[in-house]
Amino acid sequence: MTIELHTWNTPNGRKISVALEEMGLPYRVVPVDITKGAQMAPAFLAISPNNKIPAIVDPDGPDGKPVSVFESGAILLYLGEKTGQFLPKQLSERIPVYEWLMWQMGGFGPMPGQVHHFIALDSEQDRAYGLKRYMAETVRLYGVLDRRLASHEFVAGPLSITDFAILGWAWRHPRHKVDLADFPNVKRWYDTLMARPAVKRGMEAKLD
Repeated sequence: MTIELHTWNTPNGRKISVALEEMGLPYRVVPVDITKGAQMAPAFLAISPNNKIPAIVDPDGPDGKPVSVFESGAILLYLGEKTGQFLPKQLSERIPVYEWLMWQMGGFGPMPGQVHHFIALDSEQDRAYGLKRYMAETVRLYGVLDRRLASHEFVAGPLSITDFAILGWAWRHPRHKVDLADFPNVKRWYDTLMARPAVKRGMEAKLD
């Protein structure tokens, strides 16, 4: 059965389209135009109480009943559990997946997102303050990721939902004003993922 992906063309939306493609799950995009406030519509609120994209509706949820899931990290964990893919079975092997997924959700997303915000401001004074604060933290997070990938092919061991989560934001590195050449291990990882056919399909899927 076809999963509904309620989303827009954002890093968090791309996480899920990539995961769905990699997992081979049929899905249909339901665009939520956040530039026009569509995320505030009551119908969307019913499946995403925080009024944020993405959210999914799976007609074949647990026990065969429909289920909706919001928050991109929760969606990735749900899809990993549902399919048994990209989420290790052993708890000891899941720990780094959980750790690095939370790292992305708590830092490598919110911080680059602030860079996006301040770059777009008209006020030079406000822009300079914001970029000084959030650009430094974004670059630091790229450094953390680069050190991790110096000794790991993928972030949490084997290819996992964590890679899809982080890729959604690394995809926007030009907008972060980050040159991946400064982070060679991140660049190697990024190029490897972007060369995967399913990742390409997920990145090219029309989400808006």
